Amino acid sequence: MLQAPQRLRALVRADELWLAMLSAVVGFLAGLGVVVINLISELLHQRLFALPLGQGLSESVNLSPWRALAVPMLGGLLLGVSMSVLARLRPRNLVDPVEANALYGGRVSLNDSLIVAGQTAWSNGVGASVGMEAGYAQFGAAVASWLGRSFRLRRNDLRVLVGAGTAAAIGGAFNAPLCGAFYGIELIIGVYSIATLPFVVIASLAGTLTVQVIAGGTPPLAVTLPQSVPNDVYLLILAEGVLCGLVGIAIMRGVTMIEGGFRRSKIPLWMRPVLGGMVVGVLGWLTPKAMSSGHSALHADVNVAYPFLLVLGFLLAKSVASAFSIGSGFRGGLFFASLFLGALLGKVFAGVLGFLPFVTPVPSGFYAVVGMSGLAVSIVGGPMTMTFLALESTQNFAVTMAVLAASIMSAMTTRRLFGYSFATWRFHLRGENIRSAADVGWIHSLTVGRMMRDPGVIVQRGMSLAALRSEMPLGSVQRVIVTDEESRYAGVIYPAEAFIVTGQGRNVADILHHDGHFLLPAMTIKEALEAFEASETDALAVLDGLESRRVLGILTEQYALKRYNEELERRRRELSGE
Repeated sequence: MLQAPQRLRALVRADELWLAMLSAVVGFLAGLGVVVINLISELLHQRLFALPLGQGLSESVNLSPWRALAVPMLGGLLLGVSMSVLARLRPRNLVDPVEANALYGGRVSLNDSLIVAGQTAWSNGVGASVGMEAGYAQFGAAVASWLGRSFRLRRNDLRVLVGAGTAAAIGGAFNAPLCGAFYGIELIIGVYSIATLPFVVIASLAGTLTVQVIAGGTPPLAVTLPQSVPNDVYLLILAEGVLCGLVGIAIMRGVTMIEGGFRRSKIPLWMRPVLGGMVVGVLGWLTPKAMSSGHSALHADVNVAYPFLLVLGFLLAKSVASAFSIGSGFRGGLFFASLFLGALLGKVFAGVLGFLPFVTPVPSGFYAVVGMSGLAVSIVGGPMTMTFLALESTQNFAVTMAVLAASIMSAMTTRRLFGYSFATWRFHLRGENIRSAADVGWIHSLTVGRMMRDPGVIVQRGMSLAALRSEMPLGSVQRVIVTDEESRYAGVIYPAEAFIVTGQGRNVADILHHDGHFLLPAMTIKEALEAFEASETDALAVLDGLESRRVLGILTEQYALKRYNEELERRRRELSGE
């Protein structure tokens, strides 16, 4: 890791103005990364699918059948072989921005992120139905983390800078700086804060402007929308939001089911993308809208009135293609794909309403925009992110309230019935208890081993109570740890009980407690507090292991709670900028 000059490091750490300037640099580099990744993907589309210059893959009308089938399969083969090689050379999970900010204080590997960005561009370039946002966000986060660590930023500042990097990437990708800023805040940083907002917004603006200057930026959606939304339509909007939540859950479950099926089938890792590419190729043969992220198809078709059954067919084909692409191992996300899927779902919803009497007529493009945001909220999360995306991509303020209402209903439905976004669901399947990007990594660093104290007096369980009473007068010690003849933990005693239990031949073993309750040094504070609750005691011994049971120290519930509250207060002060 290259270190910035000491004077610059001191300025950035001490003055928010310099941190803002660093955020702008991160935004520029993230925007540049978006341009490069887009260029690679577009060149692959043109060369491999023989597309005219400027035409997107998913908006194509006619596609060579053999190319539609062969390119995803051969591309999947190359990706699968490379993933198998990487799995042997780097046998660890690649950390994404959400996980990095939740567990590792914003530390993202630049090398791993370049691999992710390359795999995402390749997967999208060979036609897999995956979004490009995974590569954009990963690159933006990695650049931010690399620069932040070179300036030795504090943990919270580094997390904010990582959020700023992803905000710049998403803002530049959609030509929507507000969407990008709230993506960084809602999904990567995890909490709103006045103290963090300026840096994220500056980076998002810088990234968006960089893409505009170099590549022109993404044009707004050409869609017919009402000048005002009729009041009686809002009930339908809420119903569409619930539908988006249900469909989002089904898609996430479908990806997991396919991924689990591949894993249980014992098909080699390198072969899975080939089979996924075959499914995508067959669907792409039927309709190119099932291929790639669907971004170009969204812009081309959002205002086109297709027959109801045809739109339903597009929706099913795109859903299956996305599920098989992700489930078989192609690298990418579901953000871009969920936007196109949501627009198709909105058109299907509008088609169903067309059969119902007494429904106020509204252009189908309106329901497409509402569905676009609603489904993306269910799968990706971030209701404000998707609301601003709709506002900036349509440049129509009239639909904003409707989009927000549907987004909130979709988020509530998903949270109530499922409880995860696509990213946090995958963390859950890996065994990570992460529900958002909120910083919980400090809990893992606040361990029993760091909090324990000297165990004090230790006695053997064969000691007589008479000897105990003589050595420890009443009130001198609250508790004492007991070991056996081999110095292995045997339990805890309360000396006061020795003055209650009397009689000849009575020893310490007669008043032992908590012989099966103890702590280990690697336990987190959360696990320690759960152990205190289960044992119904205010102090537990800390042992070196389950087998050796050697006493290392003691930890009281009072001290653990004190340290926990101190850390919570510290995080609160960091977030509020105090």
